[in-house]
Amino acid sequence: MPVLPQGVPLPMAVAAPAVPRVVDVPSRPAYVTPPAAAETPARVGQVLRPATVLRTEKPGRLQILLADGRSFRLGGDALLRIEPTLFDLVRGQIIAWINPGAKRATPLRIRTRVGTASIQGTTVFIEDTPDKVLFLSWEGPVEVRADDGTVYQLTSGQCLEATPQGWMGPRRMSVDEVRRRRQASILLNGFEAPMETLPVIERELGLTR
Repeated sequence: MPVLPQGVPLPMAVAAPAVPRVVDVPSRPAYVTPPAAAETPARVGQVLRPATVLRTEKPGRLQILLADGRSFRLGGDALLRIEPTLFDLVRGQIIAWINPGAKRATPLRIRTRVGTASIQGTTVFIEDTPDKVLFLSWEGPVEVRADDGTVYQLTSGQCLEATPQGWMGPRRMSVDEVRRRRQASILLNGFEAPMETLPVIERELGLTR
């Protein structure tokens, strides 16, 4: 083992800093705008400070690892702002999860134009398009608090939609719908960085035997 001049052994490895950072950019355009700075192309290893804005254009996608072990992927024509206590999703798609074994802190909150989703120890998907906002629990409990104060509770395999006609759901997806979404999702496929809860999702929703 190498030693310092004073005879103090060096550690075998140095842990990566526990800071939010970009861990995968499988397709572009994908951009990062730090606070009070210009927008630049996203790059693996890039550290994200509070108030950073992330943006993707189809087919751009990226994956972020947070300091507490939680992760998320962003895709489509997406725009998201990282705030101290929540994520502000202006548009596009996000899937967020907590890695198995990671310390569970306060619930992860994702704000949209119609309400806020709170998740912990789960995997949630949200898609904000001009005609609706879709909330989907891939695995575990998700609470959605609408801007009018109504609270909805989702469990694995359930989805909820906010449309111009009002809120629809929660409803449970069929196995066929789950399978179609699993195969077609731009956020569940095509990444090199792992998604640790994917085996749990497939097992819990009946996609594996």
